[in-house]
Amino acid sequence: MNRFDTFAMLDWSGGNDTGARPCRDAIWLGVTRDGVDEAPTYLRNRAEAEAALVALIAAELAAGRRLLIGVDFPFGFPAGFARGLTGCDNPFAVWDWLETVIEDAPGGNNRFDVAGEINGRFPGVGPFWFNGVKKREIAGLPRKDTRAGHGMTERRAAEARAKGAFTCWQMGGAGAVGGQVLTGLPVLNRLRRRFYGQVSVWPFEVLDKPVALVEIWPGLINAAVKPLGEIRDAHQVRLMARALARLPQDQLAEMLAVDAPEEGWILGLGYEAALIAACDDVLKPPPLRNDCFALPAGVDWTPVDDALELLQDRLRPVVGQTRAPLAQALGRVLAAPVTALRANPPEANTAVDGYGFAHASLTAGDQTLPLVEGRAAAGVPYPDSVPPGHAVRVLTGAALPEGVDTVILQEDVTLGAGRIAFRAGLKPGANTRRAGEDVAADAPVLAPGRVITPADLALCAAVGVADLPVHEQLRVAVISTGDELVEAGHPARPGQIYDANRPMLLGLVGQMGYAPLDLGRIADDRAALRAALDRAAENSDAILTSGGASSGDEDHVSALLNEAGAMAEWRIALKPGRPLALGLWRGVPVFGLPGNPVAALVCALIFARPALRLLSGAGWSVPQGFHVPAGFEKRKKPGRREYLRARIREGRAEVFASEGSGRISGLSWAEGLVELPDGAVTIQPGDPVRYIPYASFLSA
Repeated sequence: MNRFDTFAMLDWSGGNDTGARPCRDAIWLGVTRDGVDEAPTYLRNRAEAEAALVALIAAELAAGRRLLIGVDFPFGFPAGFARGLTGCDNPFAVWDWLETVIEDAPGGNNRFDVAGEINGRFPGVGPFWFNGVKKREIAGLPRKDTRAGHGMTERRAAEARAKGAFTCWQMGGAGAVGGQVLTGLPVLNRLRRRFYGQVSVWPFEVLDKPVALVEIWPGLINAAVKPLGEIRDAHQVRLMARALARLPQDQLAEMLAVDAPEEGWILGLGYEAALIAACDDVLKPPPLRNDCFALPAGVDWTPVDDALELLQDRLRPVVGQTRAPLAQALGRVLAAPVTALRANPPEANTAVDGYGFAHASLTAGDQTLPLVEGRAAAGVPYPDSVPPGHAVRVLTGAALPEGVDTVILQEDVTLGAGRIAFRAGLKPGANTRRAGEDVAADAPVLAPGRVITPADLALCAAVGVADLPVHEQLRVAVISTGDELVEAGHPARPGQIYDANRPMLLGLVGQMGYAPLDLGRIADDRAALRAALDRAAENSDAILTSGGASSGDEDHVSALLNEAGAMAEWRIALKPGRPLALGLWRGVPVFGLPGNPVAALVCALIFARPALRLLSGAGWSVPQGFHVPAGFEKRKKPGRREYLRARIREGRAEVFASEGSGRISGLSWAEGLVELPDGAVTIQPGDPVRYIPYASFLSA
């Protein structure tokens, strides 16, 4: 069996057209293509569903992708049925026969009459039952289960093993699989003929064609679907397509290795736990490698750009993927592309209050048009067609009635008794919006890695997207280390200082959109720090520590990371802040920042911020800087890149009076950083310098 690229799951219905609004007991289609889920598609009737399947197969064939379509009704009947109906044991003879006799339209079908006709070919009463036609008796089809002597077993071998599966003989009521089979098999048969030589049907044929039709029951993953609420069928098709796509190749091949030449089989029987695990709404990435922070051999001092390049190359997202309703998606990172489920606007509509008509019916010069009765308003369309040479009252946002392509502002007309008059010169299509002029149906809307904004929520809602594929929120633990630290508000003994780093870093993590986890102050005690790192690894996706990142006697962060065998001390050619301890603790990345608050903030902004963004699934980005005139003078030696605390006043960048790394007041005074290059430079007032606002670090 060759690998499949696209997996689709179809939930069928034997009933009538279910209307424009997505609802239960309708037809739903879920697709996972190249590992990426699409939002489930609501299909209001079987004609629409067949057209969607044709389009899907054609698109996948054109793209050279192999497609597996799972369908939720039986492909065969209990042994002996095919011979009793067609005179042979070939299940496709049943498919051919049903296609010739089933008459189907959105408003109704003849499935009950066909069931009665089939019953007439078998002895006794049955095997089908439940006449769902209210005012008409159907010969041979009992309303209640009074069947006897028809000679068919009640269930196929597969249904006898599938807990909760319904019999294929029931034509109506709860669990009416019979109606689904009689209306569904003709559709599958037409697909086989339309794409002749390109479709295989499991388990009756070898799956050696580009497209496979497979019977599978979504109830196998009910344990994963029940907690999700809302429309269960929509969740079932989405999660089942995902589960099939995620199954290991050998396990899927094992599931397909079934011998059921007449009755068919339900894919996944006996593999329910594997399917449920594979459709888990949280898709977890593999862990980072232990050597992801290792420096190349011979590297000692590391330039800032080299360090950033190494982080960008070595790191990748560490958070899982899930789906979130729009109300819970703000600030989350998009995990997969989003496409429009419908156009915006969905219909041509009017942009103003006024009067609508067909421009082609206007004559030369000024116009006088009679008004038809009624009006078109937003949400209340005009029910009829507007005749040529007539106008209709329209309000802003109303769908354009049939016969209307142009609207004139109400301020530009003179209203008389049942008539309007206006001057010549109006252009065709004036004051209207075309259907899809903003966003076309199926057009890309948002790209992966985007951090969802309020405007994105509006766009998604407008095009019918109710939930989004997102990354789980990155959880970042923050730990301060050192015997000298004491909590602000508590008495400080001689030699102690208040912990300024932890509240600063926790606030920074929150502003970045991540979930901060405060693990407190840890004394210079290796066992206590080990326990804190264990708690952090258990409850977070990344860890920020401050202090203890160098190689001194009390630098326990570095020592413990070395013990774990996943430690790299990066000596960055940077001012302020040189040592940066990077490593993994129980698979969780650790960023050991300097203990000095100024250096801790600069290193957090320059290094931890882009790294955390990458770990969160949002991708790597460079903060937006601006070249502005300097409001200061500065002579810098070569060798290290420097970041000066700065702010903009009167169009110039001014810097804090002292460059001392212990001057915390400068962090609060500043509104950003001035970046000076690695080489020597002399800055005079008015010279251009690169200024990076704090906000750029948080929004990029």
